[in-house]
Amino acid sequence: MAFTHLLVEKIDRIGRITLNRPRYRNAQSTILLQELDQAFEQAAADDDIKVVILAGAGEHFSAGHDLGTPEERENPESYLNTKGLKNRHIGSWRLFLDNTLRWRDLPKPTIAQVQGYCIFGGYMFASAMDLIVASEDAKFLPSLTQYFSAPWDIGIRKAKEILFQSRFIEAPEAFKLGLVNLVVPRAELENETLKLANQIAETDAFTLRMMKFAINLAQDEMGFRNAVRNAHSHHFLTRVQEYSQRDAGAATPPKRLPGVEQALRKSRATSR
Repeated sequence: MAFTHLLVEKIDRIGRITLNRPRYRNAQSTILLQELDQAFEQAAADDDIKVVILAGAGEHFSAGHDLGTPEERENPESYLNTKGLKNRHIGSWRLFLDNTLRWRDLPKPTIAQVQGYCIFGGYMFASAMDLIVASEDAKFLPSLTQYFSAPWDIGIRKAKEILFQSRFIEAPEAFKLGLVNLVVPRAELENETLKLANQIAETDAFTLRMMKFAINLAQDEMGFRNAVRNAHSHHFLTRVQEYSQRDAGAATPPKRLPGVEQALRKSRATSR
């Protein structure tokens, strides 16, 4: 099928899916989310593809959910235009939780290729992949999002420290914490990610499938899946007041969430 918000390609044994909204820092529109689910499904069904890379076009991997680009506002079926708490909850669960868990469990190894901002929804995408290769300028910002994996990604105490402050995890720290597997110069990011993917593709496909399932199921036995699903309700509670005000016409969607504004302010202060 033809994609409008993604670039999808095959490079020998590697499938590469690229978020293609660089004008909006790859903000995750409803269309992008729907297309991404279809692209992952196609890659999983293609026997020629052994490893899948998820990348972002332009300067940034993804600045998170689409909070109101013209395309999203004009889409009558967008999550942005959903009305009513029940419908919002159902849409949030389907688009952001079920989708991301399904991508996490794709029956093939996945690698996130991350540069620049990787914020909230962008963090969700990257953390759902099996491995992360980051450029030296990558900045990760986790939060209590619909798919909440930060305690598993970086440990309980570090997750509290970072989330309580709403601050970026820059690439060197992300590497030390085990969030990312490799940190490379921006100019080498694509080549180094492809190199890793090709090295993994040398392993038998069925063996890769079984190893991935075994590791993910081990994590699930430690409570990962239940914790992530339960956290969706905690996330939704943080937005209920805003959603109710918007439904009543007393508020408009924010251009930037408070936690992101806080992290950017801290980042600007430390870079002076």
